[in-house]
Amino acid sequence: MNYKETTDWMFSQLPMFQMQGASAYKKDLTNTLLLVEHLNHPEVKFKSVHVAGTNGKGSTSSMIASILQEAGYKVGLYTSPHLKDFRERIKTNGTPISENFVVDFVKNNKPFFEQHQLSFFEMTVGLAFDYFAKEQVDVAIIEVGMGGRLDSTNIITPLLSVITNIGLDHTQFLGDTLAKIAFEKAGIIKRNIPVVIGEYTEDTKSVFEQKASTEVAPIYFAQDQSEVAYECALKGDYQKQNMKTVLKAIELLQIAFEISDLKIQNGFKNVIRNTGLLGRWQILNEKPFVVADTAHNAHGLKRVLHQIENQHYHTLHIVLGVVNDKDLDSILPLFPKEAHYYFSKPNIPRGLEATELQDKAANFGLVGKVYSSISEAYNCALNTAAENDFIYVGGSTFVVAEII
Repeated sequence: MNYKETTDWMFSQLPMFQMQGASAYKKDLTNTLLLVEHLNHPEVKFKSVHVAGTNGKGSTSSMIASILQEAGYKVGLYTSPHLKDFRERIKTNGTPISENFVVDFVKNNKPFFEQHQLSFFEMTVGLAFDYFAKEQVDVAIIEVGMGGRLDSTNIITPLLSVITNIGLDHTQFLGDTLAKIAFEKAGIIKRNIPVVIGEYTEDTKSVFEQKASTEVAPIYFAQDQSEVAYECALKGDYQKQNMKTVLKAIELLQIAFEISDLKIQNGFKNVIRNTGLLGRWQILNEKPFVVADTAHNAHGLKRVLHQIENQHYHTLHIVLGVVNDKDLDSILPLFPKEAHYYFSKPNIPRGLEATELQDKAANFGLVGKVYSSISEAYNCALNTAAENDFIYVGGSTFVVAEII
């Protein structure tokens, strides 16, 4: 199989939460443990930092990676989901894994995958760990896929664990309260390994403290740190808290790595260039002003919509699409009624039909037309908007992926 055939097989033959939703989720680490044994334990051949949380995982992981790159280290970065190409998930110093490595890895291990019915995510984690070991990275930043305790990445023993924040997302898997979700995320806290908590609430702080106490893990709360003065290439207001989390993480990593203040400064400034991170308050046009953002749950959308509220514009246009397992009752009330809406379905099996989204949105006073594709909706918004208008594109990672 060539690269396209290989990734097509990965996407279609194996369960993949990104495309299929609930059927792809496995509450078990058995397969991952079998896989790393089969691969001769690549996960013990490099240092790592483990990053969990409801929102901000990708940004936080990328900023940590960027700072370490600026400090001269060879840095692996594992994130999910991808926006355009599967290879975005696995990078070394910002360069995606080669197509040939992906093809050869699947070809060499396909009988094992099929024998043990590995999920897409289990297989991809194995690929990332094998690649980082063979690349001999100095350190790899490993982002959790979902949850933490039972996530496939949770077989590493990192130098540091990071949990960005807790919001209500994937409640069908992780629990329907902040405390239950915090318990799942706290599953990455390991014995004697320090943990940084980005943000906490009354409901979640005690969960983290209890788990850290059980594991004798030093715990730090970045939320209590003073404001950050560094300039960052990521312009979302929500990045200010992520930056506080990153700074605390870097402070703890300075035991193992030499990182000067200048390298920290450059790491924030060059994070997009160094890691290729996309879709976080990404400005696509100036007149009209267009922003795309991958926020997709109430916790994340609240922050993005608040930032939009503070912008100066004449009319607001919102290109909106969601996946079919999204709790619309929790997110639609957050959206402004005075905006013009362009509803469409993301081009994936899990995409919610645009007419259904339109009907549901109307219940909350959000009015707009339906379009046959995200790109058609976006182009219509661009053609309709005046120079001093604002266009926001979002609701799902997959909506953003189709227009950036």
